[in-house]
Amino acid sequence: MEPHPLPDGRGSPIRNWRTAFLLAAIVAACLLTPFVNPHGLEMIRIWQRIVGSKVLPEVISEHMPMDPAKPIGLAVIGLGALYVGLLLGTLPTRAEQKSIIVASTTSTRDSGLLDSLLPVFEAKTGLKVRVVAVGTGQALAMARRGDAEVVLVHAPDAERVLVDSGYFVRRRLVMHNDFLIVGAAEDPAKLQGGHDPVLAMRHIADARAPFVSRGDRSGTHLLEQKLWRIAGIAPPAFGAWYIESGQGMAATLQMADQKRAYTISDRATFLVWQPKLQLIALVEGDSLLYNVYHVMEVPHAGTVARELADFFVSPAAQELIGRFGTSRFGKALFVPDAGKPDRW
Repeated sequence: MEPHPLPDGRGSPIRNWRTAFLLAAIVAACLLTPFVNPHGLEMIRIWQRIVGSKVLPEVISEHMPMDPAKPIGLAVIGLGALYVGLLLGTLPTRAEQKSIIVASTTSTRDSGLLDSLLPVFEAKTGLKVRVVAVGTGQALAMARRGDAEVVLVHAPDAERVLVDSGYFVRRRLVMHNDFLIVGAAEDPAKLQGGHDPVLAMRHIADARAPFVSRGDRSGTHLLEQKLWRIAGIAPPAFGAWYIESGQGMAATLQMADQKRAYTISDRATFLVWQPKLQLIALVEGDSLLYNVYHVMEVPHAGTVARELADFFVSPAAQELIGRFGTSRFGKALFVPDAGKPDRW
């Protein structure tokens, strides 16, 4: 290959097919880095800083042949070697990566489910899983910030939007149970025995009966907001009868118990905590109260994160989910759903 002169008459640094192939390989490596290395985006940012510096433009502006015997050739080779070294240095090996963070809902923690599942994964892999249990909205935000690579959440509408926007991948159905409207036995809004959660919310608002809301953009809170909208009622302002807990499911149940108020809870957490409360289940059984959980990963999740996500839908985990709660309550607290058609 003969070098083609540039418009100003200077020679091109591409003097043969070997040089052209080398440049093409470097460009391809830069473009592929984010797909093969979870830290690849950081490497791209490093290159952006290099390109924005004074050194590289001066090197390029010379348009000298890439001759290893000359200073400019050595500079180019040095930059390439630095890039490869940094790239290899940011690839964590399995031995180095001792833990993984999963952001999940408070219901999976407060029900005890994760305490049953994760030791099996940890014993199999030798890895430690750190659970950050927050509302679904906070869990999704954590992963988007890069503070977690895997989420186990239960807000299908919000999940779909974020998957469609490219923030998460491999959204897979894990399990389901249902929500309940619970309250004190006095039941001032006369809800007991009902099956229509929308009508129940209207009765609560009409009676101005105490109601404790999660208020934290969790999956439970998002369902509550949806029920208010379907009922044709603007979500009330927090005040005398409409109370914000801003906490997880167990803490919200305890607050509702103290205030003799209504609240919405997932069935698993309610059953686990019911012996410590004076609340009873009042409204249940409607399709609007279906509570479905999905596992998702961030696009550049590492191997260990993908292994953890795969574990939640594995036959071993699904069997444990299907048995969880049976010895204590006589029935499972969750229904395993991996591999089933997902209309959520």
